[in-house]
Amino acid sequence: MSAYRIVALPGDGTGREVMTEALKVLDVFQKNGDVEFEIRVIPCGGQHYLETGEQWPEGSFEICRDESDAILLGAIGWPDARLPNGDVAGGEVILGLRSGLDLYANVRPVKLYQGVHHKVHGVYKEIWKSSLVDLVMVRENTEGLYHSLLRRMAQSAVGKKDEKLIIEKFPGLEGEVRWDPRPISRAGSERIHKFCFDLAVRRSAKLGVPQSVTCVDKSNVLRGCQFFRSIFREIAESYPKIGAKEAYIDAFTMWLVRDPEDLDVVVLPNMFGDIATDLASVLQGGMGMAASANLGDKHMMFEPVHGSSPKHAGKNRVNPIAMLSSLQLMLENLSLRHDDPLLDKYGNILQQAISQHLSSDGPKTYDIGGTGTTSEVGDAIADRVRRLLRNDKA
Repeated sequence: MSAYRIVALPGDGTGREVMTEALKVLDVFQKNGDVEFEIRVIPCGGQHYLETGEQWPEGSFEICRDESDAILLGAIGWPDARLPNGDVAGGEVILGLRSGLDLYANVRPVKLYQGVHHKVHGVYKEIWKSSLVDLVMVRENTEGLYHSLLRRMAQSAVGKKDEKLIIEKFPGLEGEVRWDPRPISRAGSERIHKFCFDLAVRRSAKLGVPQSVTCVDKSNVLRGCQFFRSIFREIAESYPKIGAKEAYIDAFTMWLVRDPEDLDVVVLPNMFGDIATDLASVLQGGMGMAASANLGDKHMMFEPVHGSSPKHAGKNRVNPIAMLSSLQLMLENLSLRHDDPLLDKYGNILQQAISQHLSSDGPKTYDIGGTGTTSEVGDAIADRVRRLLRNDKA
């Protein structure tokens, strides 16, 4: 049995704490299941930069690129940790990997579990008590407004010089101007739309319910969005069994909160996806529940959405479930990538353990109404995984 090579990047603040819980669960799978993980932990991020003067050890990017089957990231970002050019220290890690490994699909499931209350107070729909919020938002991850920054971080990660910031004059604007190009390409749009329709096909088979893909943009105003939507329509023609819907980002934010049960797979350009997915986290109980996958054709990285939360760091109080759900996404996607049904089963076991824990009277963290600690929640879910694995073998 060959080992799956996992690079763990704990990062900053609470990222280090939730990474501990993820590695704890991986250890349970190794000791009680039939899988082996070769785990390599690499220090990185803003705190590491303040301590050492480097964002991560030299050669780390190459290890992630050439010697890993998947990457687990805790969180990046720390107050006052800035590079001489003003960039956030640690950006070379998260943004360098996204761009340098061409992780073009940022996948963020939005699922409301039984036992968790959403954060939209006063909502009139009792239907939400049935946990019918179960959608996936997919953000194009390498183009759009972040493109120039991503390119700069990718160059930094492989040891090239940073691009110079462009300063230009614009008609009608006085003084100095900074601007960010927003490139949207045919190749980038085709692959993200195809990814989403393929995802909808898999969800249709797994859930036994026909799925749709909703394209969200601002094509009534922006040329790049018009291009993005036109390619969406082209790709949709190849998937006649998958519904194709369209929405403008401003109206969509209202529909997302008002009628989330009407959405299945949602595809968005980079910046719109970054904003709308944070809004969507309120439908599942907050950022402490929000997991994500960064997927490319050859590489994969998984991380919670919540960031390093410096004010909570070191207090053993943040919710580890976003990280554990990101680990579940890792198992699921490793299964797909390597055609390994055992990992798919283990991914389902982890999701079952999370679901059972949330609907039980077990410890919960403050953000979803409990008083439990990070480690208590991690221990409880690891325990459930252990019992489920033993029952599966019985």
